[in-house]
Amino acid sequence: MTVQRPATITDELLMRIVARVPSTSGGTWKLTEVYTGDVLVELPQSTPADVEAAFAASRAAQQEWSQWPLAKRLKVFKRFHRLLLENHSLITDLIQAESGKSRRMAAEEIADVPMVISHYVKRAPKVLASKRHAGPIPVVSSSTEIRQPKGVVGIIAPWNFPFATGHSDAVPALIAGNGVVVKPDNKTALSPLLGVELLEQAGLPKGLFQVVCGEGPEVGPTLIDNANYVMFTGSTATGRVVGERAGRNLIGACLELGGKNPMIVLDDANLEETVAGAVFGAFANTGQICMHIERIYIHDSLYDEFRDRFVAAAKGLRIEGAYSYDPDIGSLVSADHRDRVAAHVEDAVAKGATVLCGGRARPDIGPAFFEPTILEGVTKEMLAGSVETFGPVVALHRYYTIEQALDLANDTDYGLNASVWGTDLDRATTVGAQIQSGNVNVNDILACAYASKGTPSGGVKQSGVGARHGDQGLLKYTDVQNLAVLKKQVMGPQPGQSYDDYIKQMLLSLKIMRRTGLR
Repeated sequence: MTVQRPATITDELLMRIVARVPSTSGGTWKLTEVYTGDVLVELPQSTPADVEAAFAASRAAQQEWSQWPLAKRLKVFKRFHRLLLENHSLITDLIQAESGKSRRMAAEEIADVPMVISHYVKRAPKVLASKRHAGPIPVVSSSTEIRQPKGVVGIIAPWNFPFATGHSDAVPALIAGNGVVVKPDNKTALSPLLGVELLEQAGLPKGLFQVVCGEGPEVGPTLIDNANYVMFTGSTATGRVVGERAGRNLIGACLELGGKNPMIVLDDANLEETVAGAVFGAFANTGQICMHIERIYIHDSLYDEFRDRFVAAAKGLRIEGAYSYDPDIGSLVSADHRDRVAAHVEDAVAKGATVLCGGRARPDIGPAFFEPTILEGVTKEMLAGSVETFGPVVALHRYYTIEQALDLANDTDYGLNASVWGTDLDRATTVGAQIQSGNVNVNDILACAYASKGTPSGGVKQSGVGARHGDQGLLKYTDVQNLAVLKKQVMGPQPGQSYDDYIKQMLLSLKIMRRTGLR
């Protein structure tokens, strides 16, 4: 199938943005257009020494950036917000070319960054402001909580949302006064690189935001060893490695990891809305969303009708590689990942599962396309029933009681996202609160929780440590300094006072402070 690459993706553009990658070895990686498999550009590869140099450059620029008044820093992001909207089409083109996702999903991905900017531009002045607290002795002492930037933050961004995660995580780190070094996946480095160019056009000091490229095992350890804090989005297995190394270095880390996310359909659910939600939950971004749905539990009274409607809707999805808004679903990110998804389906079928629709690769469309797939009869002995597939594959399960549905939903090592559908919102909310998950959406799949930028979003169990968004998503990039002032030397026995008298006075003071609420 012939796919016409957008005229916006010129050789001049590609060479200009990849020239930002520090590389002294001369090594490159063939970055391909996913729809066709054609090489777009030879991406320079950074060595560990290049990573160290990138941190040194960012750290030098951060010394000045951290001294800018917050209001001056925020003006940069207001301009960046405008540039993102003005360059939306170009960024969308690059995201599609490097990731293979549908244009609908690429366009929505970009929207995450302006949303994060809008939230923190408004919220940061209050969150980062110094806060004065009472000291140990009323009136004559005080303590001030001061937020200091950590230094340089290392961000390891995934390939499924390269622009959104790379920049939405960087924005609060930069607002807090830090420098940033991002390592995107080699497959999807173009849109993050263009984003840095736009940030510098908006007034970000050159050198403050660095992008290094290379395979994780080769450059990842050096990145962690040079960072003052690490933000990682990716698999649970790699997250453990990142967390362990950060721990040895005594630096903080925020880890958003894998999921095996459940959806519960209650017996009073509106099936028209619920089926549409399930289609998005299972197949949006070709199933390559950390928070997407891989397990659906349907009440017995609705199971058959839900299954038939859901299968019909999945079969009607338009799968295509095109730089237009026509296709419903795009490609998987690579042929290797296509093979991994296919292996999960093959394993399930070999162990007794039934394919209701899909289940096949589509090389007639492009190198990494795979059909939306719905399975029945999946058990925990199957790969598709126990570990994250991260593709357009979902399993249907019948349940009879809410207690059974909750037991099934919680029977996993993961806890990133969950979805509950029902018309009785009080009951649906009560059910949702009992799911062991960092995010739970009622009558929505994921956007309602993830797009609520004022509320922290993270995983529990094996799905992560820490959170992005909310005040926590900004404060994690800071160290707190406790600046305490004693106006008069009243702590300890006064001249001529015995220690016995001092202790009596201390105990009386503690009693008075408790009764008066002074402490």
